Amino acid sequence: MANYSDIKGFTVQTLSTDTIANQAAGGAWASGGALPAAKYVGYSAGSQTANLFAGGGTGPPANGNQVGTTYKYDGSSWTAGNNLNEIRFDGAGFGTQTAAIAATGAKNPGSGRTTAVESWDGTNWTEVAEVNSQRYGPLGTGTQTAGLIAAGYDGSYRAYTETWNGSAWTEVNDLNSAGADRTGAGTSTAAIGVGGTNSAGTAVTAVAEQWNGSSWTEVGDLNTARSQSAGAGTYTNAIVFGGTIPNGAKTEFWNGTSWTEVADLSTARIGLGGSPAGTTTAGLAAGGNTPPGTTATEEWSAPADFVQIHEGQLYFNSTTNTFKETIFDIAGASWASGGNMNTARRLYEGGAGTQAAAIVFSGYDGSPTAKTEQYNGSSWTEVNDLNTARNATAGAGTSTAAFCAGGPGGSNLNETWNGSSWTEVNEINTGRALAGSAGTLPAGLIFGGEASTGDVAVTESWNGSSWTEVADLNQARASISGTGTSTAALVITGSSGPGSTLYANVEQWNGSSWTEIADVNSARGGAASAGTTTSAIVFGGAFPMDPVTSKGLTEFWNGTSWTEVNDLATARQFFKGCGTVAAGLASGGQSGGASLQNATEEFTTSLSNKTITAS
Repeated sequence: MANYSDIKGFTVQTLSTDTIANQAAGGAWASGGALPAAKYVGYSAGSQTANLFAGGGTGPPANGNQVGTTYKYDGSSWTAGNNLNEIRFDGAGFGTQTAAIAATGAKNPGSGRTTAVESWDGTNWTEVAEVNSQRYGPLGTGTQTAGLIAAGYDGSYRAYTETWNGSAWTEVNDLNSAGADRTGAGTSTAAIGVGGTNSAGTAVTAVAEQWNGSSWTEVGDLNTARSQSAGAGTYTNAIVFGGTIPNGAKTEFWNGTSWTEVADLSTARIGLGGSPAGTTTAGLAAGGNTPPGTTATEEWSAPADFVQIHEGQLYFNSTTNTFKETIFDIAGASWASGGNMNTARRLYEGGAGTQAAAIVFSGYDGSPTAKTEQYNGSSWTEVNDLNTARNATAGAGTSTAAFCAGGPGGSNLNETWNGSSWTEVNEINTGRALAGSAGTLPAGLIFGGEASTGDVAVTESWNGSSWTEVADLNQARASISGTGTSTAALVITGSSGPGSTLYANVEQWNGSSWTEIADVNSARGGAASAGTTTSAIVFGGAFPMDPVTSKGLTEFWNGTSWTEVNDLATARQFFKGCGTVAAGLASGGQSGGASLQNATEEFTTSLSNKTITAS
């Protein structure tokens, strides 16, 4: 007789550990051999198993406790080597355990700066060509014959950058942001520099910049601002750890696009030694100031083999004896600050794209505007304007291919964006403002809005060359939000034209007709949204429709019902939302009366392995 499980069963993958996002996500710190003596803000070089830590201070203040000692690590214990020729601290170290550079730094008396550079051959330090600009607190990276230093303090906080060819230093293009005590990783032609103090020396920063051999470009910030941290890896695959107390245990991983927090150090510390020649799978943290100074050494290791996490995975964890499902942890999702727009304004639906590549256009900044800005995931850049300035438009698409339709007074104008300029094309059939939109440039949708005759339910589809009227909404309304595609869209909330009635109504489009589905929990107008017909968020809006009652309320749609999740930090209405529930974006808007916003917020949802339990 056949077994029922053989007929109706299915195979579930068995894993000994949970799935993870990347190799670094499975990493952890473990104790290594202690330093012979406490020290911090010294010069580091080498890897996890062949490390060098020279100079620095034995405890705070470093200025009065300087040492020239050199310690070498073999993967289990430290031994003493020959001292630096010039005792100093808080400079830049890079290279390997047998071929290193110690450049610049601070020294007695007071907090004097030095241009001194010494080269290490595995046994002795030798003075070589000095840097052009004396300083302490620069970042350093590279090899003994091809290095880089940048930033630092010489009486003022600097953005100076110099490269080293093994015999001389050359001044090259500055950082975008001046400061000191940044951390670097990579090579002399491909590096990343992060954190440090700001240009006024008044605060630590989370700034990150990448070097391509000729210039620096700002990239995604660290999650936690810090100074005097340490690092390992390359400019697209790095870890940064330690730094400013009380966050001196935090470790972050850089994948070339964004930073993710991974396992913390056991001992929080600032001014620690790192492993400039290390990797994201094998790094070292040595010494530092807890305070006081510490001898603690920790080794970072990440698994050689792992299973990458993906939405929808179902597996059995044989170690914990549990079934797991991989889903987005919406309850744990949150909003975080992104780069500010250049022009504060009301936007409504005038925008398109994703969290990492967005565009906003039109709006009201005191008067209707034609301004257009593009977002690269960290900052906004002004690009070519619309041909006609206007407000309360609808738009959808991507940052390189979008449409902008409608506007006040029943405007039926339509323009398309090709990544560099706007072109007037065929108009929409029903002129309107405050409409909703969804889809792409060659396959778009516009619905609802306020026409010259009042609120409308009219829906039109765009095929890349012309607009065609299709099935109407069930509820005529304006100030609505839309998300999805031309064949699978949502229209969410809204209000009557003058804002006297707010709607909680949600309708779903299947490519031919609209169907009313579950209402949101809070009626509102002027909200924004992101996602699909089965997984979406709606956020912000006005309750009721007036300029002073904007809120940041966010609700999540799982395809069946709406659940309240974490609010926006900045309450707002009439702004642009785009992206997905995993990576959403909110830009511009109006809050607090006539207060126009340039603030950008990013909604981030992480995948999570949830245990399946019997109910």
